Amino acid sequence: MNIRIPNSFDDVSGTARTAPDRAKTASERSIGWGRVVRWALGLLILAVLAWAIYVSLAPAKKPKTPPAPVLVTKVVQNDLPVVEHQIGTVVSNATVQVTARVTGELLKAYFTEGQMVHKGDLLFQIDPGPYQAAYNNAAATLATAKVKAERYAALMAQKAVAPQDADDAKAAYLVAQANVDAAKLNLSYTQIRSPINGKTGALLIQPGNQITAGGSSSTGPTTAATTNAALVTITQVTPIKISFSLPQTDLPAIQRRMGAQQAMPVTLTPQGDTTPLTATVDFVGNQVSDATGTIELRATFGNQSNTLVPGQIVDVGVTLDALKGVLVVPHDAINLGPSSSFVYVVKNGNAVMVPVQVLHDDATNAAIKGAIKPGDTVIVDGQLKVIPGKPVHITGQGKGKPGGGAPTGGAK
Repeated sequence: MNIRIPNSFDDVSGTARTAPDRAKTASERSIGWGRVVRWALGLLILAVLAWAIYVSLAPAKKPKTPPAPVLVTKVVQNDLPVVEHQIGTVVSNATVQVTARVTGELLKAYFTEGQMVHKGDLLFQIDPGPYQAAYNNAAATLATAKVKAERYAALMAQKAVAPQDADDAKAAYLVAQANVDAAKLNLSYTQIRSPINGKTGALLIQPGNQITAGGSSSTGPTTAATTNAALVTITQVTPIKISFSLPQTDLPAIQRRMGAQQAMPVTLTPQGDTTPLTATVDFVGNQVSDATGTIELRATFGNQSNTLVPGQIVDVGVTLDALKGVLVVPHDAINLGPSSSFVYVVKNGNAVMVPVQVLHDDATNAAIKGAIKPGDTVIVDGQLKVIPGKPVHITGQGKGKPGGGAPTGGAK
């Protein structure tokens, strides 16, 4: 009896399957798993796209802005002087070009270049020989004319000579006297003395040169004049004046001050220096410049230590008035808005923009008027990062205080 053993059994019924049946089952299984994988990948792609769309459409969270760091100070009520700042020029009270008044050889100079001299000091000596001889000759002629005039006067009293002869003798005597005075004057001109107190400049003509009256010089007694220059220039430096100009809008304040005989103090700071000097305005110009719309003022400074030099540039601050009992803040607390000035006042930790009217600003302190009161806290540094109505972080007090001291240089 032949028994046939099956190669495969059905998973459920256990019946034997042939080879074609087994191949068909494997293919069906492969197709089923491929569908599952494709569906899974599709769902995954759809999920990713949905997430990307959600993230792109969702509102972005704004990063939290930290409070702006600022420096502050207090508003004070104080008197504030009205000070105008300008650029001034140092000018001398007198500048003299010393020239010769007689012709001759320049023998000697009695000073060194840059020396301080006083009025009457001997500066130069011109050869006095020719002028001494001329004086002696004039003196001899005078003696003869005097004797003749006296003799003719005595004879005239006796009616021994004609009146005309007596008059001629007297006239000759007077001419001789005039010649003596002229010769004596020319002799004195051979010594050239300083006409003012001041400082000498460079020696423009050296001793040994032949000079002529009026300031021209030559290299020899028979050579034509080659220059028309002074021997030396003397400049008065003590005291000295500072010239500066103010706009004509300040003219009413200047006139009120001068009319009340109130001094206008001036502070002078040479450029490159930090030590201020003091002076007082003693001259106000008599007209306003058409070209600049300004009026000139001058202040006198003692300059005993020769600190200032003519032509030097100085920073000038002149006090024109004083504002009484005004609200004062540092200059750096003032900000410029589109329509008016304003300050930032810190209230409850927030920065509040308060419009103000600037009554006066001297670049150090400012007098203001507005919805602000003494004791309010204002920002003097860090305004660029401040957002109106937002919190601020106070990192310290400003270096400057209203009414004294230079405030810190805050950004505007």
